[in-house]
Amino acid sequence: MRGRITGQSNLFVRINLEELVPGDHPLRAIRRMADEALASVGRTFAAAYSPVGRPSIPPERLLKALILMSL
Repeated sequence: MRGRITGQSNLFVRINLEELVPGDHPLRAIRRMADEALASVGRTFAAAYSPVGRPSIPPERLLKALILMSL
């Protein structure tokens, strides 16, 4: 017997993480401090990378993820 085609639920859900974290949450202050500190070393990181080749994930983004995930 042949089945019916039923509606498929969404595979991906789009969530705005900014709406989930309260405005006065301590993580927001930590994020600002991390952004400022990593912005100050941007030139150092840029000098270590070649202008040719495949682009990589910015090291600032990787470090920020490491910092925030370790909290």
